[in-house]
Amino acid sequence: MVARTKPREMPPIIRVAVPSPLRRTFDYWAPTELGPCPPGVRVTVPFGRSTRVGMVLENGVTTTLEQDQLKAVVAQLDVTPVLPPDTIALLKWASAYYHHPIGEAVRAALPGGLRQGAPAAAIELRHWCCTTPGRQVDLSSFGRAVRQAELMGTLQRAAGPVSESELRSISGWRENLKRFVKHGWVVQAAPIAAARSAVEEVALNHSQIAAVDAVRSNASQFNVYLLDGVTGSGKTEVYLSLIRDAVHRGDQALVLVPEIGLTPQMLARFRAALPFDIGVLHSDMSDGARSQTWLKAKDGRVDVVIGTRSAVFVPLARPGLFIVDEEHDLSFKQQDGFRYSARDVAVYRARQAGMPIVLGSATPALESLRNAREQRYQHLLLKVRATGAMPSMRVIDVRRKTLDEGLSEPLLSAVAHRLEAREQSLLFVNRRGFAPVVLCHDCGWVCDCDRCDSHMVVHASIRRLRCHHCGAERALPTACETCGGDELVAVGTGTERVLRTLERRFPHARVARIDRDTMRRQGAMEQILARIHEHELDIIVGTQMVAKGHHFPLVTLVGVLDADGGLFGADFRASERMAQLIVQVAGRAGRGQTPGEVLVQTHHPAHPLLQALREHGFGAFAETSLSERAEAGLPPYASLALLRGEATAREPVFEFLTQARDLAQAWVKESPHGTGALHIWGPAPAPMERRSGRYRAQLLVQASERRSLHRMLDPWLDALTDLATGRRVRWSLDVDPQEML
Repeated sequence: MVARTKPREMPPIIRVAVPSPLRRTFDYWAPTELGPCPPGVRVTVPFGRSTRVGMVLENGVTTTLEQDQLKAVVAQLDVTPVLPPDTIALLKWASAYYHHPIGEAVRAALPGGLRQGAPAAAIELRHWCCTTPGRQVDLSSFGRAVRQAELMGTLQRAAGPVSESELRSISGWRENLKRFVKHGWVVQAAPIAAARSAVEEVALNHSQIAAVDAVRSNASQFNVYLLDGVTGSGKTEVYLSLIRDAVHRGDQALVLVPEIGLTPQMLARFRAALPFDIGVLHSDMSDGARSQTWLKAKDGRVDVVIGTRSAVFVPLARPGLFIVDEEHDLSFKQQDGFRYSARDVAVYRARQAGMPIVLGSATPALESLRNAREQRYQHLLLKVRATGAMPSMRVIDVRRKTLDEGLSEPLLSAVAHRLEAREQSLLFVNRRGFAPVVLCHDCGWVCDCDRCDSHMVVHASIRRLRCHHCGAERALPTACETCGGDELVAVGTGTERVLRTLERRFPHARVARIDRDTMRRQGAMEQILARIHEHELDIIVGTQMVAKGHHFPLVTLVGVLDADGGLFGADFRASERMAQLIVQVAGRAGRGQTPGEVLVQTHHPAHPLLQALREHGFGAFAETSLSERAEAGLPPYASLALLRGEATAREPVFEFLTQARDLAQAWVKESPHGTGALHIWGPAPAPMERRSGRYRAQLLVQASERRSLHRMLDPWLDALTDLATGRRVRWSLDVDPQEML
């Protein structure tokens, strides 16, 4: 009798997303001692010559690999899934839509600690609040102890107890908190949830009530609401009412804001109006603090999450409402790596969950306005300011006029008038530094960056030249590098120069600037916003950081120093961006009881964009722009994908992109599906061809139908991966690009 050999049993196979540039998943076998390895748990797996932390997407799968080709999972890091099924489904969709590796998409969705394999355990944190003596502490008494002032200011402004997770972004918070407790200024308190009945309802006007009722009537199903409200119309009050409804239903709300700078003031307003547990997610937080908020949201222990772009992927135990504030903002589009749009991902996620999403803006993106026009979005209008009147706008023609370092006499006179009236002025300069160019008066030599096709910017306060594209720095030259002449001239105007001019013209005025240079220090933005609100400043000079979302009741004058920069940009979206910027910064004026005025300096006073904004507002400009885009076949009436390439030499980039173009054109010609109107443009140099020592070029794919574009991209990318020329070039694909950089 011949003994039969028992066939070798195949071990359980799991499919894992591993962070890598490869557009695929990887199969591993799971040793039985590890347990079932369900989807959503993290595992450590061998990858090449190292090990990496991956995410299980499927288990019990059938593989095409032989058993001896499979590697074993090293460790299972989680007992229960870190990512729930709906988040995994969202990431799979986003990976497919943006044609980006699923492993990198998953990595982008996780906070830093969890990416690196840290334990996924939320810690129950303590809450703290000010005592009566603590609320009376003068922040200026801390002098140079800015961290202590920041911590005390955070606690004083809070309407209720503050969680330790929200204090962790402040350097030295633990030691300073101990000092405050010792002084009797701060005490440990019960969590915010215990005081839910303490906050009054938000008072709404008729327009706000109509907007809230429209969303409330369909609160249990998917709808996109475009909340189109003029600056100061009270969009935040609408958000607060809707969030209150959602939490009272037992749901969680997610609020996305475009920039970290807007998070503190929104958080303060939300805490004052909502007696709920509010979590914050942004890149200035430590990995530990981000992980704790992320895990608490996943477990349902946070009612409201306020976050920047990446918060769109945070898991929620009970999702019930999404809000995207300043939905038009470019910051919602990731510009490198996984190039997703947080706004568009949020809309898809709301559809997936069957819940409402509100997109709010005073200057909606043309894509959103088209969706509203075609009734895919419900258009909710707030046409009147909740407090104050809309500011008047006046264009100052600066042609043939003498300017004092970029400031016209009418604008300076208006500033002087506000100083006499004890009102505040805000001057917008979309350029930081002292001057964008330094040149030789004798021979015309200009100091350029050695690594970029750009000029070095003068930073007079530190006597340095700095490239704002690659970060290169050098000392301010004392002589021309070409002719040796010593008469070097700083040409153009930046925030530093405007500040110096104002200090010279108004020596008794309290002046400050807000830009990326002055706001680098942690907590700096919160401090200067507090000074503005407490009327410790008379004139504010700022870049785009002050243009959106801020509520300055005492600002009655806004000056736009140079509107011309965005009127003639190479990008087809340049006029849209400029119009949005002017309207947003203009909206900072007249939000209190005193009417506001906006003065726009320009060499092109008759430009159609300025005329449309001044006479009819952003809505009229948008309608004209939509008609022009439809006629030209540009977004939102077309879909785009941009293939970018860069290398240390120019030739490899163009060789790769030329081959990519040929492959795309061949696919279009041979496709049996039909492609609609699909065009390939380029290759062409990027608007700034050389940046950080690398040459850059791009290839644009334009399609009249989104479906045709995506049908072409998958096989095209597979073919590009096999190109030998592609291995000499760093290349990437940007679906729905927002900038032609």
